[in-house]
Amino acid sequence: MKLMNETKTEYIRRGLLLAMLLISGILVYGQSGNESKKISKKEEVKMSTTEKNKEVIQKLYEQSMNKRNMELLSEFVADDYIGINGTRGAAGFKEPLVALINSFPDAKWNIEELIADGDKVMVRQKFSGTHTEQFQYIEATGKAVSSDGMVIYELKNGKIIRSLVQTDRLGFLQQLEVLPANLATLSNRPNNKDQVNFIDKFFVPSAAKNEFHERMRINRNFIKKIPGFVHDAAYEYTDKDGNLICVTVALWENVEALQKAKDAVQAEYREQGFDIAEMMKRLNIVSDRGVYKQITDIK
Repeated sequence: MKLMNETKTEYIRRGLLLAMLLISGILVYGQSGNESKKISKKEEVKMSTTEKNKEVIQKLYEQSMNKRNMELLSEFVADDYIGINGTRGAAGFKEPLVALINSFPDAKWNIEELIADGDKVMVRQKFSGTHTEQFQYIEATGKAVSSDGMVIYELKNGKIIRSLVQTDRLGFLQQLEVLPANLATLSNRPNNKDQVNFIDKFFVPSAAKNEFHERMRINRNFIKKIPGFVHDAAYEYTDKDGNLICVTVALWENVEALQKAKDAVQAEYREQGFDIAEMMKRLNIVSDRGVYKQITDIK
């Protein structure tokens, strides 16, 4: 009888132990399932945010930048976005775009590749356009350019809060012929003893500045097409009375090239019916000009 009671007790004990293990297993399984659901939910939210951010950037390029609909920028750019000049919001994002569009009226931005992860979107883009107006002190060249670049956008609540732009600046300037394709030629310029600088210094009354700048732009664009031209530069400042003091420097391969350039400019004036002496007198512009050679060795 006692043996039977012990066997029964052991049976009950084992049953209770098994029940506890089963309950424990169920609880553990239940916790794992809930945790899995939480992780899955987070992933779904991240994936949803990523897709929405990609869509925002695609619309930015297609509907605003390429269609020139700058009023839409406020839908894509947050108010606390800070542009390159410190301007906030959509206006700060708009500034560099408008500068490019003004200088390259047919400007277009193509998305070559778009990769997103959470709140960041990376765009590999190609900018193309024709340089028909002045851009950052570079006179219009008429050159068509195509420049690769990368932009990383950071978004919050579906709007851009930051952007980091990296472009092929060197290639861009080379296509505009501001810099030569072979940069090694730059180091050779000072060593060419035949080269000469034709330097003009102008005193321009404040009232004559606009007309003077327009004629300088025309002349600089013209001389760049003449054989023997190497490069040019212009420097200016405004005195306390608002008058302009401007210095232009044009480098030529040799004296002969410079003389031919002078003849070509005069011929162009005659064809245009333009009288440079009359303009200078009418606008009270005073000039001092001369041919200079670079000093490479002072003894």
